[in-house]
Amino acid sequence: MSEQGLNTVNFAGRAAASSHFKALYAEGMSLVEETAAYLDGPGRAASKVLPRVASVLYAAESMRLTTRLMQMASWLLLQRAVNNGEMSRDQVLVEKNKVRLDGFNVDKNAPGWLDLPEGFRDLVERSLRLQNRVAILDREIYRPSDPVVTPDNENGVRAQLNLLQTAFSA
Repeated sequence: MSEQGLNTVNFAGRAAASSHFKALYAEGMSLVEETAAYLDGPGRAASKVLPRVASVLYAAESMRLTTRLMQMASWLLLQRAVNNGEMSRDQVLVEKNKVRLDGFNVDKNAPGWLDLPEGFRDLVERSLRLQNRVAILDREIYRPSDPVVTPDNENGVRAQLNLLQTAFSA
């Protein structure tokens, strides 16, 4: 492994503790609130006048939507706890295994999809995009890191100093 390979910086880890994460967190929690308000108000009224096939699809998709959002909210809350020092990374890894950030795909060609209210379809689309962003960040932060290999002619202290220099000069 080259010396350049030893001096990598985990940008995902930095992003998870940055203002970008705070914006992602706010967006996720806002979408949860917006969806709850929609499903309890306009969505409930709109679902009562849907054709039968669309009505069944609406019920199934609304459950998927709320499940997807709750999974993302759980992940965001866990990451915030790590960022705030309320939980260790090891504690979060145990809890994070209970969170699903994949699946929950939507079949937009399903019978009745186009009969669903536009506001509902918009919430589904936005939740899928957010889910994808969270899943990518999760993979980048929590993927197993490659072990640091020091060349035979370099001691461990120098390797760590080089990593620190790379991290703080970036």
